[in-house]
Amino acid sequence: MTEETPGFGENAEKPDVPSGATPDDAAPKAAEPSTEEGAAAPAGDAAASKTSAQDVGLTAQLDQVRTALNERTADLQRLQAEYQNYRRRVERDKVTVKEIAAANLLSELLPTLDDIGRAREHGELVGGFKSVAESMETVVAKLGLQQFGKEGEPFDPTIHEALMHSYAPDVTETTCVAILQPGYRIGERTIRPARVAVAEPQPGAQTVKGEESADSAPDAAADEKETGGPDEG
Repeated sequence: MTEETPGFGENAEKPDVPSGATPDDAAPKAAEPSTEEGAAAPAGDAAASKTSAQDVGLTAQLDQVRTALNERTADLQRLQAEYQNYRRRVERDKVTVKEIAAANLLSELLPTLDDIGRAREHGELVGGFKSVAESMETVVAKLGLQQFGKEGEPFDPTIHEALMHSYAPDVTETTCVAILQPGYRIGERTIRPARVAVAEPQPGAQTVKGEESADSAPDAAADEKETGGPDEG
């Protein structure tokens, strides 16, 4: 007689399978991750990607702002330099215009100043005329008028005008020996050159002097020969 092992016979209990189900349905299913855990990982990656994209966008915007700031700063510095140059040019032009206006006015007064100078030389500057003349000279001095030209100074064609010419043995270069009319200037601008008489060194003066020195040398040698030379001890 054959003994039947419990659980392996025909009457062994089988797992309950619903009617119409396939054998695969009866196999035990592996544990599947929960829906919340599966959705958490993709959501974290998406948030990190979004944050990185925002950082890149902010960096690009910051670079654009810095570039625009540098451009505006350069424009401002250029405008400031142009304004400073404009101010210096305006100040220089103002000084030039003032000098030109004063020069034009004072040029008309030079003949009167010449008359005052001649009257002073002849001792005619007295009384009320003296007070008026001194007041006028004070006013023109305040306007920047300066007189120049003195006897004995070297002749300079840029500020002197030679009206008379002569030779003199006591000068070594062309020299102003007389001031016929003084010169006037305002700042560096010459209104009128000094009109002078000049003297030059006498022609041949240096040659004559050299010849005299050469002639005196043989005479000194002859005298030394006649006297027997220097005294010997």
